[in-house]
Amino acid sequence: MSRAAQGLVAGLERHQVAVYVGAIVAGAVAGRVLPGAGPGLEHAINPVLAALLYVTFLQVPVADLARSLRAGRFLAAALAVNFVVVPLVVAAMFAFLPADRAVRLGVLLVLLTPCVDYVIVFSGLAGGSRQRLLAATPLLLLAQLLLLPGYLYLFMGPDLAGIVETGPFVEAFVVLIVVPLALAWLTQAWAARRPAGRRFAGAAGTAMVPLMAATLLTVVASQVPKLDDRVADVARVVPFYVAFLVVMAFAGLTVARLFRLDVPDGRAIVFSGATRNSLVVLPLALALPDQFAVAAQVVVTQTLVEVVGMVVYVRTVPRLLPHR
Repeated sequence: MSRAAQGLVAGLERHQVAVYVGAIVAGAVAGRVLPGAGPGLEHAINPVLAALLYVTFLQVPVADLARSLRAGRFLAAALAVNFVVVPLVVAAMFAFLPADRAVRLGVLLVLLTPCVDYVIVFSGLAGGSRQRLLAATPLLLLAQLLLLPGYLYLFMGPDLAGIVETGPFVEAFVVLIVVPLALAWLTQAWAARRPAGRRFAGAAGTAMVPLMAATLLTVVASQVPKLDDRVADVARVVPFYVAFLVVMAFAGLTVARLFRLDVPDGRAIVFSGATRNSLVVLPLALALPDQFAVAAQVVVTQTLVEVVGMVVYVRTVPRLLPHR
């Protein structure tokens, strides 16, 4: 790689949060200027997200992932914060959500599912354990696949729980986790044996920030044209998303202390509890019947709030959990 290219990559990594915010703004503008491109961009969401996760998995050797999977206390904390604490927080705010069932369904879809993608990036920026979160990613996605129908049944009853198809979630697990993880392992094996493999792996690793930006731009641009006259309905959930981020910062900190985690693992747990799976659950929301179409925009709105929240988290979580 040339020095100019290395400098560009280093600059993107240094200013990646600004790049992500810029990508969201660009996506919003593109969605307004070119609304007809929305359907095509929806089909591009999973491929670009799969590429992002492939590059993410490529950053951590298989041996490190295997060691992290044996970290039982961290995995137990991740499961506890995401599937015990988060549902309790959502239950506390559920009665205050807008009465529109589609809006409520969108909020539940996104808040009840833990993030498996850019949480790794933001946690790493704050000194959290990337390896632990990477190792937990398949487990978190599989657990939400199994538990989400039950949560929807508890919150909204059997009628609405039954309309959420599990097919898109299974597809997401295969396309976004199994395939990228297998390809990353094959690439690592190639890199260990061939100079060409090492060069390819090194080049692929530089694509993290551009792929994250492309993912955010694609998602936002695909959904902005659909807002139309539902902007007011969607805007009403923003305070709930902000409140969720505030509450989960302290809830995650409490869980980290209860499980006696070290500082990097504790920071990773805080980020895991706060970040949600909007990019992966979006295909589920898009697969809902027409009368629930606004649920997809409710999901995307959470992404917009969360990215801004992550800018704050990157600066504040190290203060909440400082190195001793």
